[in-house]
Amino acid sequence: MSLEIIGIFVLWLFLFGYVIVASIDFGAGFFNAYSLYRGNQHILNKIIQRYLSPVWEVTNVFLVFFFVGIVGFFPQSAYYYGTTLLVPISLAIILLAIRGSYYAFSTYGNRMPKRYTYVYGLSGLFIPASLSIVFTISEGGFISIEQNGPVLDIVSLFTSPLTWSIVVLSITAVLYISAVFLTWYAHYAKDEEATILLRKYALIWAIPSLITAIGIIVELKFHNPEHFERLVDLWWMFALSVLFFIGTFILIYKRMNYGLAFTLLCGQYYLAFFAYGISHYPYLLYPHLSIFDSFTNEAMAIALIIAFIAGLGLLLPSLYLLLRLFLFNKEYVQGRNDSHV
Repeated sequence: MSLEIIGIFVLWLFLFGYVIVASIDFGAGFFNAYSLYRGNQHILNKIIQRYLSPVWEVTNVFLVFFFVGIVGFFPQSAYYYGTTLLVPISLAIILLAIRGSYYAFSTYGNRMPKRYTYVYGLSGLFIPASLSIVFTISEGGFISIEQNGPVLDIVSLFTSPLTWSIVVLSITAVLYISAVFLTWYAHYAKDEEATILLRKYALIWAIPSLITAIGIIVELKFHNPEHFERLVDLWWMFALSVLFFIGTFILIYKRMNYGLAFTLLCGQYYLAFFAYGISHYPYLLYPHLSIFDSFTNEAMAIALIIAFIAGLGLLLPSLYLLLRLFLFNKEYVQGRNDSHV
């Protein structure tokens, strides 16, 4: 296996970790704001706060690793994506800062006004929507190379059906992933009211998440036929992903083994996410940039791989301890120890 493939695999793995962890975070924030709007915040507030309190400070570690790695492993990606992504990435950073401020003040300060809770909840939808635009741009057709460098055709980007298909998928996936996890979490906490409400949200967002995923494949057929053909070649991975989706849906619907349901959901998105990545290989940006013509030198690549493996070796045990000591500690999750982290 070449260094280029190892490098992109490590980055894709960190990005997948961010997708799952951040989706739970973003969705929890939205459900918290939505429950406040509907007047039933008392049902979800305790469960969501117990989840967010120890987790919010580590959510973005995966994203930081990914951005450092993409520039480190593939320096030319900064040339092609740097200026073109200035607006969506800047928006995402501002929204992340708003969320961080909300976490800090709500956890360590006084009660937050309702409008701040609404802004915090909506940011959980806008952040994945803005970041997902990167996937659209990577499919090609939106960036032209001119004398002054890469130029993004913003009009074409925001009038493309593919763009909005990916944006809608990012939102539905966030709400579905979060609802399934929080259903499991509420059930573990023996909070029946919260479990019933979150289970309802999980069932509501299940089918839209599947339909929007299929919609992206359809749009790719017209926008990037080469990528579409590669996706078709990996049909078996998508078929397994759908089977995992069906398993998750059945378990949630029948109120059975919510932990297994979330595990199947992770398997579903792992298969779909890596099938998309494999079919996109070797391009970082169709047709201008591949992982081979933009890779760093061998010494730098080896150093980065060692650093990322070491980082993963520290991150995974840390997350395990976080889960063991707080998220799935019976005294903490059931409210017998409500001290904040």
